[in-house]
Amino acid sequence: MKIFNIRYIKLHFNLNITVSSEWPENKVSALRGGMGEMLLRMHCVRSRECENCDFNPDCLVRQMMYSQMKIQPTFMTEGDSAGYVIECEDYSDYFESGDELMFNLLLFGRNIAFFGLYLQAFQYLGMSGIGKDKSKFIVSEVTNSKGKIIFDGTMVHMNALETMSIREYVDYRCKKINGTARLMFHTPLTLKYNSEFLKKFDIEAIMRAIERRVYILNCFEGNDTGRIDLNGHIPLLTDSDVKQSSVSRYSSTHQKVMTFRGIKGYADIEEIDQYAKELLAAGELIHIGKNTSFGFGKYTIMSGGE
Repeated sequence: MKIFNIRYIKLHFNLNITVSSEWPENKVSALRGGMGEMLLRMHCVRSRECENCDFNPDCLVRQMMYSQMKIQPTFMTEGDSAGYVIECEDYSDYFESGDELMFNLLLFGRNIAFFGLYLQAFQYLGMSGIGKDKSKFIVSEVTNSKGKIIFDGTMVHMNALETMSIREYVDYRCKKINGTARLMFHTPLTLKYNSEFLKKFDIEAIMRAIERRVYILNCFEGNDTGRIDLNGHIPLLTDSDVKQSSVSRYSSTHQKVMTFRGIKGYADIEEIDQYAKELLAAGELIHIGKNTSFGFGKYTIMSGGE
């Protein structure tokens, strides 16, 4: 399927904590919010009055934080983002000076060209401090998915960036998926289907969310692929375990605490044909549902006794 001809890179950031401090349990929200704040400090020239800004079409912050679509899906709102995802599964709430923290930054399509500015934003965030305790850190290393060093703490090695395609990831993962699988959701899935947010796993809703996300990323790239007909390709849900989950964060844009809700747990499925297998593999990489830029909608496919 040509729908997977979407460029991406997965960057592994290694942070060295320089001051002993408390950190929020959910670090993606703090990292994403801090990154946005640093980008605004560095690049905003109109006092953050985005709606009436005459530089709006050329604003680097808007291009990096909010997707500037080449093809605009009718269902997508202006505030949605498809260009990046932050991942962090370290839920420690206290770090000593000298401890390390790792997180991932996925960049899709045209946002890959802004890598240097994302790196700079996290470097400035480390100097400014993150969270209520202004926890400080330095970016000690950034590597790609193959372990090659892109940033060694001093120099950037752009030849190690190595842009990949989702097609490559799908081909690799499909070799490890058979006719049955367990989708293990590590972060909350916030997904609206038939006008209601899911309170239990619905495999058709999940499959259609993957297809929708793939379509959005193609629109972001400017690939006129159209939508995929999933009829006849929905696996069978055989078992599941669901836990309600929520994450609270302070939004400087709305100047209030906002709570994101979703479901975690696992869904066991079978009767997975090749069509569904490839979509499920893609969804594992790109995240699905709402709030993907905050790391929501991340699952792992466990198959064949994993």
